[in-house]
Amino acid sequence: AREPDSALKSAKARGASLRIHYKQSREVTHAVTGMKLLKAIRYLEDVLEYKQIVPYTKFTGGCGRHAQAKNFNASGSQARWPQKATKAVLGLLNNALANAETKGLDTEKLVISHG
Repeated sequence: AREPDSALKSAKARGASLRIHYKQSREVTHAVTGMKLLKAIRYLEDVLEYKQIVPYTKFTGGCGRHAQAKNFNASGSQARWPQKATKAVLGLLNNALANAETKGLDTEKLVISHG
């Protein structure tokens, strides 16, 4: 695992032995890496409601094409709405949010740096 530069200014959450596919979880985490935490939570909630889509960049074999993927400039418009992996990552983000609030950090400024 990667350690943050300052433990006082960061919050962590970790999942182990999650019953989700690696390939789907990789695409979901890469989609939210670099986003602010609250924006990422809203994004994943929209994915669960089919309002936004997760672009697939690496594991695209057999992946269908969708018009929503054009918003993300996904190669070949390949994207999906991975429900189970999205719920697992959303749970981890909510856990990180709770850990940040416990530490007294400003939740508006939190950024996801390692997926």
